[in-house]
Amino acid sequence: MSFILKYKQLNEERDIPHENYTIKDLLKELELSPQTIVSKQNGELVIEDTVIQEDDEIQLVQIIYGG
Repeated sequence: MSFILKYKQLNEERDIPHENYTIKDLLKELELSPQTIVSKQNGELVIEDTVIQEDDEIQLVQIIYGG
């Protein structure tokens, strides 16, 4: 089972390592902070507890802070 990950220049197919693999698990694996990332699953905004399903397209968008 696999999904597509899109993040910055990255656009790759990745295996789903275990059942109930969530966005939070993915962010931890990539060493990304959930506070600085917006997640989309198949084009829809989702929370980090969302389970990644086979053939999903997961897009991670970096939030830019400034002032």
